[in-house]
Amino acid sequence: MKRFFTLEYWTDEGWFVGKLKEIPGVFSQGETLDELKDNIADAYRMILESETTPEHAESMTLEVGLEV
Repeated sequence: MKRFFTLEYWTDEGWFVGKLKEIPGVFSQGETLDELKDNIADAYRMILESETTPEHAESMTLEVGLEV
């Protein structure tokens, strides 16, 4: 399944640096914009993999609604 996100990016000392606006904590960089896109995809996959492995065996999840 292909999902679409907003890649916010900027340049910093010759590097393309970016983050996925919809997924906090997914940041990466690359020497080119194409490399940044590849690296941000890798960072997103690593986040997904880490979320499927519980940090604590006894941990549970609960969906909550928050008004902001």
